[in-house]
Formats: sequence, structure tokens, C-alpha cells
Amino acid sequence: MNIQAIHRVTHEIKRRRLNVLRVVDITPRMRRITVGGPELAGFVSLGSDDHIKLLFPQNAAEVAALESPTFNIKDAEKLAMRDYTPRRFDLAIGELDIDFVLHGDGPASTWADQVQVGQHLYIGGPRGSLIVPDIFDSYLLIGDETALPAIGRRLEELPAGRKVLAVVEIANAAEQQTLQSAADVEVIWVVRGQDDLVETVRNLTLPSGSLYSFVATEAKLSRQVRRVLLDTHQINEEAFKAVGYWRAEGSDEE
Repeated sequence: MNIQAIHRVTHEIKRRRLNVLRVVDITPRMRRITVGGPELAGFVSLGSDDHIKLLFPQNAAEVAALESPTFNIKDAEKLAMRDYTPRRFDLAIGELDIDFVLHGDGPASTWADQVQVGQHLYIGGPRGSLIVPDIFDSYLLIGDETALPAIGRRLEELPAGRKVLAVVEIANAAEQQTLQSAADVEVIWVVRGQDDLVETVRNLTLPSGSLYSFVATEAKLSRQVRRVLLDTHQINEEAFKAVGYWRAEGSDEE
């Protein structure tokens, strides 16, 4: 198996103004917003854990700047923006799904709380994609609600004959989602405050065969889970990605 087949590609970054087409609550705290329109044409997302920038203008001047034909995506750094995973996209019908955790604060969650069909959303990217070809026997996917879009997309892309162990930390049992896959999937739901994600990972029996591992949670927690996987389970670091998708208030993470 050629681990070097895992590689990153870059994409042209373009600002897109998209229309809100549908709003569906997947769970009490997870809302799927479908956007689309002519400007979705040419959208590229090759990796299941890609990130796009969602841009949230806060006043008329920022809206005007985004609408300007001379707008440079680099100017977006001056705007309120957040990273989100493209959960699903279909250029044939002009749709892009984005899943939002409704946690009650921040520009993205605030926008998602009030969104209605007919409103607009500005996006940029993705800047690049990490390509993980289907060269593995099994997959270990660990995350919290913020990683569920990436985990769900990866599961849907995997073929039959693969084994997947997914460990997902959620706020409560009502946040469990139905995850579709042709692969052989086991999901362990870890309820925050009742179960310990790090200890759950420490006690796992990992799938057999060549393994690709992915971890995405709160930044400090991701570092702890990463350490357990490397030290206790001795996974292959060359087939492993661990990231912090967000930082807890007061965290000392850089």
C-alpha cells in the first residue's frame, strides 16, 4: 500500500453568493441548510473533510463590498467568517448542503437560527482538499458534532467491503444521526458529561487490516485523543489526521 497516495490539491478560491433553498432540522441541535444558484457552478470539493469559508456581513457596507465586482477573496479576512464542511453537493441540480450546530452564539449559529428560504449566504473556497484514496481496509473516525458532516460524508463515499469504527461525542442521545454507508460501520455514541471520549478511545478494539484514522473535536481534546491513538494503539502516523475544529472558552491551545 502506498501511503504517499494521500495528497493535497489546491483550488481556485472564488466568492459565491448562494440562495437558501431548504432548511431541515436533522436533530434538535443540528440544522441542514441547502443553498444553491447559478454561482455554485464550478464548485469543487474533493475531500470529505474539506472546509469552505462562510462569510457573514454585519452591515450595509460589508454587503456592498461582497457584492462588488472588484471584491478580492483576501478581503474576506476583514469579515466575520467561519469554516464549515460541504456535507453534500450536486452540481447537476445546483445544490450544496451545510450542517450547522445550533449552539446559540457566534455569527454562523446566529445566522442559522433565523435563516429562511430565500435568504442569501456568501461562501468562499474550499482552498484545497486532502485526498485520501480508497486504499485502506478499515477506517477509524472520531469526532464531535462539528465533525459529523465530515464523518457522514466519508461514510457515504466508502464502498462495500470496508470496515469503519466511528466514535462520536454528542450533547445527548437525541443528537444521534442515522449515518448511511455501503461499508460495514459500527458507531459508538459518547454522551458528553456522561462518558469520557479519551477513555472510550483508549479501550477501543481497532478494526483489522490497513487503517486510516481521523480525529476532529475541540482542539485540546483532539490532542489528547491523538496521543492515545499513537501511544496506546500505535496507529500509523502517516495514515492519520487529527485536527481541532474549535476551541473551548478559556482554552490555552494555540
